[in-house]
Amino acid sequence: MTQVLHEWVSRQADVRPDAAAVVAPGECLTYGRLDAMSNQLARALKDAGCKKGDRVCLLMPGSPTATLAVLGILKADGIVVPLDPASPATRLAEVCDSCEPRVVLATARLAPVLDELFDVAGRGASTAVGWLDPDRSAAPTSGAHFSLAEVQSYPSTRPAYGNTRPDAAEILFTSGSTGRPRGVVITHANVIHLVEWALRYFVRSTSDRISGHSSLHVDRSTFELFGAFAAGAQLHVVPPEVQRSPRRLAAVVRTSGLTEWLCVPSTLDDLAGRDAVRPGDFPALKRIVWYGEGLPTPTLAYWMTRLPHVTFTRLYGRTEATIASSAYTVPEIPDDPNAEIPIGTECDGEELLVLNDRLEPVPFGEVGDLYIRGVGVSSGYWRDPDGTATAFLPRPRARDAADRLYKTGDLARVGEDDGLVYCLGRQRPAPEMPEAVNA
Repeated sequence: MTQVLHEWVSRQADVRPDAAAVVAPGECLTYGRLDAMSNQLARALKDAGCKKGDRVCLLMPGSPTATLAVLGILKADGIVVPLDPASPATRLAEVCDSCEPRVVLATARLAPVLDELFDVAGRGASTAVGWLDPDRSAAPTSGAHFSLAEVQSYPSTRPAYGNTRPDAAEILFTSGSTGRPRGVVITHANVIHLVEWALRYFVRSTSDRISGHSSLHVDRSTFELFGAFAAGAQLHVVPPEVQRSPRRLAAVVRTSGLTEWLCVPSTLDDLAGRDAVRPGDFPALKRIVWYGEGLPTPTLAYWMTRLPHVTFTRLYGRTEATIASSAYTVPEIPDDPNAEIPIGTECDGEELLVLNDRLEPVPFGEVGDLYIRGVGVSSGYWRDPDGTATAFLPRPRARDAADRLYKTGDLARVGEDDGLVYCLGRQRPAPEMPEAVNA
């Protein structure tokens, strides 16, 4: 049984060291190399003072190097805190003030952002910098404690680690109603439950080639990374500049032979609007999975008509409930352009509840507030007990104090005919969250 996330990579490295793990334009890391390099980084982090539970911020765009950085942090018993490179320095400083990182890992491309962050936060002298570029001369003016070349001088054997399933794996910062960053604590167990469900639901295997679109600060990236590694599949990193060009994106899906394409509705809508998909296109593709908001039904019909060999699945969830809590695979092309697409049925160990203001189930067909319960629900907000108590509610009559409900802020109803959950969106404000509190 998998105890912590990085064990999936180590397991593949033991049995399939030469198999491709992470693929990007002009670059490929095998499972053996990914495991070895992340071991080296973990040792460098430990030498920089990283101990169990320490936070390590990651200021990098999605890439094979960023992927091994995530694994290295976890192998050092650290907690991954991805930063959004596009955020203003003031926001990044708020995140750093809240999580107090032991180390920041960065690359040359983002050196100006790191310099500005340290100027605003005043942390340059107190926070170690791991410079994951070969050339240390490109490091930020505040200096670097170790470079990629120095990381590669460490032994590549696996370091001892003490984390277990209940320990935090990452803190993902989102904006509350106040606009102040609020950190959602996600454990190894939270992610493992989701990924193990996905392996069964999608029947993933070592022959799969799965897309990796999301920036690391977006919760979906965790599902993309570990969903691929648990299956021993290839993760294909799609650069941001490709994602911004519908025809280039379609060409990447086509030429890389993706078998599973994970994306957001706006991408599918944009490609359909530009008619960038040929009938029978993407012959290797087996499934398209979309996250987030609903996909317009005419857009879905366009895709299903163009790609009759592909299955289409909608995932619904919230960061506070570990990315995805339900799934719906569309059985046939909708013949009504106004037909609603449900968010479906719960992932294993999860429960969707449509409740009234007294936390009682509403009758089928009636609208209520949507709550999530189960193995994906986060332990709460980082150093914010008041915000946690407001958003994560004790389940009425529960015997276990850990049995809680997360209020999504969405309205929903349960279909009278099919018993499926239909999300109606945020038609009234989600509960106000207090600002994060530094302990």
